[in-house]
Amino acid sequence: MNEFCFNWVVSISFMLLLIFTNNAQPTARAFTGTYGINYGRIADNIPSPDKVVKLLRAAKIKNVRIYDAEPSVLNAFKGTGLELVIGLPNGLVKEMSANADHALNWVKDNVKAFLPETRIVGIAVGNEVLGGSDNELEVALLNAVKNVYNATKKLGISDVQISTAHSQAVFADSFPPSFCVFKDGVAELMKPLLDFFSKIGSPFCLNAYPFLAYTYNSDKIDINYALFQPNEGIVDNKTNLHYDNLLDAQIDAAYAALEDAGFRKMEVIVTETGWASNGDENEPAATPGNARTYNYNLRKRLAKRKGTPMRPKKMLKAYIFALFNEYQKPGQSSEKNFGLFKADGSISYDIGFPGLQDISAASSLLSLKGIQAQGYYLPAIAITTSISVLLSRL
Repeated sequence: MNEFCFNWVVSISFMLLLIFTNNAQPTARAFTGTYGINYGRIADNIPSPDKVVKLLRAAKIKNVRIYDAEPSVLNAFKGTGLELVIGLPNGLVKEMSANADHALNWVKDNVKAFLPETRIVGIAVGNEVLGGSDNELEVALLNAVKNVYNATKKLGISDVQISTAHSQAVFADSFPPSFCVFKDGVAELMKPLLDFFSKIGSPFCLNAYPFLAYTYNSDKIDINYALFQPNEGIVDNKTNLHYDNLLDAQIDAAYAALEDAGFRKMEVIVTETGWASNGDENEPAATPGNARTYNYNLRKRLAKRKGTPMRPKKMLKAYIFALFNEYQKPGQSSEKNFGLFKADGSISYDIGFPGLQDISAASSLLSLKGIQAQGYYLPAIAITTSISVLLSRL
């Protein structure tokens, strides 16, 4: 190749690079790894935010979602390295949709004011808005999302992802997965929302509950299929894909609906999934044993860092619902009993995470050893007692 040709190729390559770089939308990264948790606070007896930070760090859970922008939580998360998605509640969606200045002030007060010390990586605008009973709220969602996004740009915030989570009520039918489409009445609102999210690089956020699917269809669904236990599974006759668990099928149903709507490349992230450990008489599957099995097996499933049958190369990411049991939540008993931890910070069942008492005991033992290392005398009985307390909690 002569010098002229070489320079021409370099120039064209550089121009193409500029074109693609300028046209590409920056994608905010709002999830590290595959495992996260929802930190709900509809209870007045749960640990304080600073103790929650200790619990999360001991469990090595980095991704956290809350449903508001409570200052005490945002302050407690400062300097922790935990990555937080905050929520703009449904009650504020119409206001933010109608008034861009209010959206700007909300982002300034609840996001900008805490960055960068608190690692706010996402804003969830509303929760399960589409497919609900409030049509005015549904219509307001898109403009609220746009106003919040535009507010982040005006304030120079470039690495906070804007999203909204959907329940399975947005789908017309999710079985078999490949037949899933968005409901009439939802589709006309969903498509412009998806179009905007595709432009700004946001995922489709899905609240997926095998627990609910099994509870209302226990005559049709094998509980082992819902709990990631050994089972025959199902085959989607359209795609010939085999499913050995219900969660994967629910996620692929969302991918099918997205593809039908013209958004094949959009990623699905599970923003809520879990299993209740207690419930009413009509919720017999809500037991500690089933809850432990689901959450333990889900943790193993996510640790494999693999995708679903329909999207094997898209690593599944999920936020578990929820951190604590929340006794003040409305609805059936199951709603109050999704926590991996009880209100006092002890574990609801063992899936490998320590409770607050275990963390305190371990911390006390390390402190005792530190004092001894500095040359101070401690009675043998004090050390023996601390060790015994710690071992009893393992």
